[in-house]
Amino acid sequence: MSVGKVSDATFESEVLKATGPVVVDFWAEWCGPCRMIAPALEEIAGSLGDKVKIVKLNVDENPQTAAKYNIQSIPTLLIFKNGDMSSRQIGAAPKQKLEQWISAAV
Repeated sequence: MSVGKVSDATFESEVLKATGPVVVDFWAEWCGPCRMIAPALEEIAGSLGDKVKIVKLNVDENPQTAAKYNIQSIPTLLIFKNGDMSSRQIGAAPKQKLEQWISAAV
């Protein structure tokens, strides 16, 4: 499974109404640390497969959702379970740390 994309319009159906856990990466095109963690998230999405869904939300293109979850710095990753935010990771981290954080939360 690869990293998908969500928007203000699709956030509810893709994230809040998802049956399993969802990791949302709040990012922007101009953000260096966001681009730095993108390959790690792709690898994690591939290795965890159907256990978790990983999606990206561009904060410049989708300000409503970013504001709703009080995203003040990027990258910020949130884990949602059954429509509720269950965990938050702010800032870039090495793949191993991201993988441990996601695995512990799902």
